Amino acid sequence: VSALEKSTGKENKITITNDKGRLSQDEIERMVAEAEKYKAEDDANKNRIEAKNGLENYCYSIKSSINSDEVKDKIPADKKSELDAAIEETISWLDANQTAEKEEYEEKQKALEGIAMPILQAMGGGAAPGGMPAGGMPDMGGAGMPDMGAADEPASGPTIEEID
Repeated sequence: VSALEKSTGKENKITITNDKGRLSQDEIERMVAEAEKYKAEDDANKNRIEAKNGLENYCYSIKSSINSDEVKDKIPADKKSELDAAIEETISWLDANQTAEKEEYEEKQKALEGIAMPILQAMGGGAAPGGMPAGGMPDMGGAGMPDMGAADEPASGPTIEEID
């Protein structure tokens, strides 16, 4: 900023800087380096938590599916109790192992799928990926996943035809 006194012709210049409360370039570079250093750790934690949430969602999805009015009468009682026990065991394991590794969560999900898939497939409808029965969650009226496993059943609902 400059100021000029017109009567005397005297001029003064002043520079105003706002360095207070700002980070220096060294501090910025240090923070960026730390962020890069912890990125891999953060990604590993993200993947671990996604695997944990996936297993938990799978458990509750299967549990609500086999207890829904549409499905519970189609599963033999012994198979239903076997699947219920496996789900409860997995949920208990999840509660006790909050800090397990991603691979452990994936193993548990594969083990539960190994028990659940044959039972759900024997029921007749098959099971879509992610543990949802074909046609979506029973209480969602088929708004969940598209019908992927029920090849035997005729198409139900409206069909859409393209007309030029």
